[in-house]
Amino acid sequence: MSFQLAVWHEPEPITKEHAEGTFRALRSGQTGTVAAHPGVGAFAERLPEARQIAPEYALVTVELERSDEVAGAAFEAARECGLVCYDPQRHLVHNREPLGAYPGMQMHTGDGMLLVDPDLQLVHDALATMSPQNPFTALVVFGQHFIQTAPEPGGYELEYKDSVRGVIYRTHVEDLKAVQEAFAEYAVDNRAFMERHDWKRT
Repeated sequence: MSFQLAVWHEPEPITKEHAEGTFRALRSGQTGTVAAHPGVGAFAERLPEARQIAPEYALVTVELERSDEVAGAAFEAARECGLVCYDPQRHLVHNREPLGAYPGMQMHTGDGMLLVDPDLQLVHDALATMSPQNPFTALVVFGQHFIQTAPEPGGYELEYKDSVRGVIYRTHVEDLKAVQEAFAEYAVDNRAFMERHDWKRT
């Protein structure tokens, strides 16, 4: 099996649904769906696994076991070349913006995705992909703090660690929306989620 990513230019952030439609159109030869962009060629030159299909888009194709290794480099290169990057396996789109408040913040998922500076919509959408095959999602600012979640009976465990103080707080929330709100607030340096829930210090 292979793992594939597609990159092209969008002037504004797009939804994963928009990205899916554009990806299908491009793969069927409808390149007029998006405009040609010099970043596509630059991206293909930077990444050995990339192939420019047309002036409008490029594809990255690798063996499944190399997907995590190559994907991180592809996301970074796409952003630097002014492109969005669509992951059809996870049905997720990586926009260039908006970003969170912490430069270098990482997102980790239980299915092996590791991203530096994920855009805020991607964080929101990635949380909805948790499953037995993808059992957790975390945002990490190394040496400072992190927020992590995992499904559990009746909802989700939510965990926040203040690494400077060496303190971990845990709580249970019943629905995904509450998790997404907490992650969105954390990413922009808003700790309203700490006031909104009942936490146990461990």
